[in-house]
Amino acid sequence: MNEIGTLQANLAYQHNAAKAPEMPAKDASYGQMKKVAEDFEAFFLAQALAPMFNDIEPEAPFGGGPGEDIWRSMQVQEYGKAIAKQGGVGIADHVLEQMIRLQEGN
Repeated sequence: MNEIGTLQANLAYQHNAAKAPEMPAKDASYGQMKKVAEDFEAFFLAQALAPMFNDIEPEAPFGGGPGEDIWRSMQVQEYGKAIAKQGGVGIADHVLEQMIRLQEGN
């Protein structure tokens, strides 16, 4: 891939990269806080899974190029969401607990 193609792929990747969920408002409902906690766990898991895919080389003739990088980042994000949706690894529970404590003022 040439230098311009690499630059375009990097810019597209940065544009599509997962963003950490924002903290809910002080008066947020339990459902809102639970969703933010699950979104945070999905984001965390995607970030943890991403290095596992760094050294995988795409197969010819269909793999490679700027599209491959973008597709792979979206695939890893979906893996993180799927794992979190199925119960995750327990991060969301702890985050939710802390958000409730902060909301209660304890």
